[in-house]
Amino acid sequence: MMRVTLFCVLLWAAFTLNGFSQQSDNDLRLKTFHSISSNELMEFASELSADKYAGRLSGSPEYLEAAKWCASKFEEWGVKPANNGSYFQYFPNEYSEVNSLGSVVYFNGNEKTYLDFPEDFIPGSNSASGTVQAELVYVGHGITAPELGYDDYKNVDVKGKIIILESGTPYTKNDETLGKWTPYAYHRYKFRNAVKHGAAGMIYASKLANPNTVNLEGFVYAHVDTKVVEQIMADAGKDYRQIREQLKNMETPSFELPAEQKVFIRAETKYFPDAQACNVVAMIEGSDPELKDEVIIIGGHLDGQGQMGDVTFSSALDNASGISDILGAAKALATSEVKPKRSVLFILLGGEECGLYGSKYYCKNPLFPVEKTKMMINLDMVGNGTSFYVSGGKTHSQLFSHFEKANTDFIHREMGASAVTKNYGRPRSDASVFEDAGIKTFGLWTRNSVYPVHYHMPADKTNVLTPEIMEDAAKLLYLGVLGVANDTKLLQR
Repeated sequence: MMRVTLFCVLLWAAFTLNGFSQQSDNDLRLKTFHSISSNELMEFASELSADKYAGRLSGSPEYLEAAKWCASKFEEWGVKPANNGSYFQYFPNEYSEVNSLGSVVYFNGNEKTYLDFPEDFIPGSNSASGTVQAELVYVGHGITAPELGYDDYKNVDVKGKIIILESGTPYTKNDETLGKWTPYAYHRYKFRNAVKHGAAGMIYASKLANPNTVNLEGFVYAHVDTKVVEQIMADAGKDYRQIREQLKNMETPSFELPAEQKVFIRAETKYFPDAQACNVVAMIEGSDPELKDEVIIIGGHLDGQGQMGDVTFSSALDNASGISDILGAAKALATSEVKPKRSVLFILLGGEECGLYGSKYYCKNPLFPVEKTKMMINLDMVGNGTSFYVSGGKTHSQLFSHFEKANTDFIHREMGASAVTKNYGRPRSDASVFEDAGIKTFGLWTRNSVYPVHYHMPADKTNVLTPEIMEDAAKLLYLGVLGVANDTKLLQR
């Protein structure tokens, strides 16, 4: 009888201690969870959006200073350098300084219209320095693809002229055929093709700051609002809407505009062909002797659109917000009394705006083997809205369940999700690069914007951020990543 009683007491004690330990872990998680502060996240975003970093243009000295500041925060919190004792993973990154706003003037006979910045035009991020004034030729998408039976230049002579160019391709359906058009969708191809045909300059019917272009000797260009192109077409007796419909129907409505219609473009730039940028890489080593060899990646792009003259594109939503959320989660994971069993790698990516340079470089030079990388979650523009959206969540349901549980139990935001779908077109996010490398990847976004989204425009400042959603994004990362890191039943690859 005494043996039975003693056994019962020991059994009760074991269950009680186990329950106490479990409750203690939950309490410790929540203690750290509640330490994540929107005020601190906004301090991070304000720092990264400051004029001293000149819009964080990848490759520039100011970008490298912003990278050093982020590394200093990791060091402060005890998050270790991940690249053989360094917080930096360097790669080549040419760039151009835009030293003034320049000017764009439209002539229609004796009438002269000065375009206003930023309402009518944005300087070309990689324009050559100089001036050009010439007659105009509309060249649609600017594509020459003989194997596809398509040539926007076949009926026009653009030598010495300024072309009017559209972005994208006439084929937009996401299928195998789009893959054949994808090489022609890149801005760099379009610019080089224009120079090959003898164009002296360009107005790009796509008004935004865009470092994802190319500097070509003597080729001066600017981005203009479509309303400007519409007016130019109307003055030429053309219907711009009809022209755009012709493009959608695979027609090539290229034409030379009347000789009295001209454009003048002035650009002041300096090109740096041998510059370099970096990813900021920091890690928390896993606490489990075996599972620490596996890694979860949290990433987002640190770079922005830079500075034009004395105007800074602060790039607050895109993507100081995402970086601030990551820093908040990093601090929480580093100071949490519940330690991740798997390692966690933070990558603040460079060169995203220039063409996904940083993510491509990392995936070719990974710090952990791909087969040991359990997932990557990418944050881009996660700072304006009232709800979350996770691309890839429906495909990787076991991983996603940890984020769903965190949201359901503690955050209580609307959170949608989608499945991974094959993209036959040009990759447009760092997440797509990691996916193509064979890594299970999520993209975390915010939806239902509270403020206007000033995409690649100077008005993208901290006053358009929603501090509450940023705090919840960092909390979602903290609990979700900790859940994945400590899931001992996680499916193998």
